[in-house]
Amino acid sequence: MNTFKCISNDVCPLSSESTAKETKQLFKYLTFTHLPVVNNHQYVGSIAEKDLLFLENDEAIIQTYAHLFESFFAEENMSWLELLKLFATHDTNILPILSPEKLYIGYYELNYVLHLFYDTPFLSENGAIVIIEKDAKGYSFSEISQIIESNDCKLLGMFISDVLDDKVQITLKMSYCNITAINETFSRYGYQLLTSF
Repeated sequence: MNTFKCISNDVCPLSSESTAKETKQLFKYLTFTHLPVVNNHQYVGSIAEKDLLFLENDEAIIQTYAHLFESFFAEENMSWLELLKLFATHDTNILPILSPEKLYIGYYELNYVLHLFYDTPFLSENGAIVIIEKDAKGYSFSEISQIIESNDCKLLGMFISDVLDDKVQITLKMSYCNITAINETFSRYGYQLLTSF
């Protein structure tokens, strides 16, 4: 999945010389949690809207508040899974994108990246979702695939959705098929069915 086509440049980054007042006004028109700040195309950090609420001197340049800048960014060649992790880690809906020389080249929006995820067969295809559980040392993705395919079903995707003590929960998405037969096979191989729909 190519994330390059997701790069946006609709909103210019803040200059380190922008005033607090200009920055607050920009946030009023945008739905971003943060805005990137650059100095001669060099990324210096991102400032959060919530941090601006407490600034009293609206005429001060934004560089005055550099201690509020957060330094997070993406690179052009990152996968969408890496991007989702960055969005979640930094509690943001915008990720500045930097070149290898750390020059600002644009940004990713969370909504657009989520649409990429929605377009994957895991979410867009109709099918059955099953959550199974087994001890952490006893599960195998190849075994799970074999169980599903031996029951004339196609696996659309799977991932580890939770780890509890020594148990692993695995979420599976598969084409419509005989869920009862698959569940019986999972049971014979020591997997516990938690839910299916």
